[in-house]
Amino acid sequence: MRDLLLIALFAFLGAAAAGGLGAAALRALRHRSLAVSLAVVAAVPVTAMLAGTLAVAWAMFLSAHDLTVVTAVCAMAAVVSLATALLLGRWVVARSDALARAARSFGDAGTFAAPAGGSTAELAALSRELAAADAKLARAREREQALESSRRELVAWISHDLRTPLAGLRAMSEALEDGVAEDPHRYHRQIRAEVERIDAMVGDLFALSRIHAGSLPLRVDRVPVHDLLSDALAGAGPLAREQGVRLVGRPPREGDDTLPVEVDAKEMTRVLGNLLVNAIRRTPPDGTVAVAARREADTVVVSVTDECGGIPEDELPRVFDTGWRGAAARTPPAGAGLGLAIVRGIVEAHAGRASVRNVAGGCRFEVTLPLPGS
Repeated sequence: MRDLLLIALFAFLGAAAAGGLGAAALRALRHRSLAVSLAVVAAVPVTAMLAGTLAVAWAMFLSAHDLTVVTAVCAMAAVVSLATALLLGRWVVARSDALARAARSFGDAGTFAAPAGGSTAELAALSRELAAADAKLARAREREQALESSRRELVAWISHDLRTPLAGLRAMSEALEDGVAEDPHRYHRQIRAEVERIDAMVGDLFALSRIHAGSLPLRVDRVPVHDLLSDALAGAGPLAREQGVRLVGRPPREGDDTLPVEVDAKEMTRVLGNLLVNAIRRTPPDGTVAVAARREADTVVVSVTDECGGIPEDELPRVFDTGWRGAAARTPPAGAGLGLAIVRGIVEAHAGRASVRNVAGGCRFEVTLPLPGS
């Protein structure tokens, strides 16, 4: 028993010495390539086995011949084991290099293509993560391109919409200044109308900038949906009569006229007003614009349905984009394409959502708001 313990002790000391040297070498070479680290990792167990075996052989005071045989056998086993480990390590390094080249494609081609062939579980997991990151970056690039395109369209349309009233204001002011205006009072009224229109456009831009910056101030109170509908219908009534469009308002279902929502009444009235103005301007004379509210689970859905003939399916995803006005709405009084973008921004600030879909003869805009306490 004592001899066995001595053999175990000598084997442990020899292996521990080799392991300690390997750990020191690995720490010293930790900033080198993966191939060097794998070589050290492969050499440590082989060297530890050789050192332990030789320590035991020497401690047993074998004859010179027997010691030579044991040393030769251990050395040959160590060489074969080390060569095999290094060959397998080169395969791992090759897969790692291929993955590194594929990762560099983020900066070159802008896309990630996973290297072909098998790999270790860790490298395969890293490859999947890089592929997922590539998909996210692709979606981010698409959003960025869409936002840049929207920004350019907005700048172009606002420049066009401002140029027209400014040219009219200049012409009218020059006519008044030269005393050649046949009806100065009419010119004054027209100037005021154009100024109010420009002021409204600037106000929309300011509101949209606050929405995008996340600094839109909200004064939330509990308000019956019926009151919001009544205020919006009253505000849009004159425009509807001028356009020859009928306005129809329906209270919430189940006769619950006091169905409450917690919103900023001023901002939500602006939302409904924008939707109604948009619907009225795109509904032909003798058409109908219907406003309704209903309860769905823990939400209230307010809808505005017009008879515009519908929106092309390929344009539906862009309806709430900044600057969108549709193919048939490139000139005033269509506006600068900010109204629906403001609608979405205000609704999302209330933790709601805005949507649109085509219905028979027109389209329906819906604003979904959470019920209090939901």
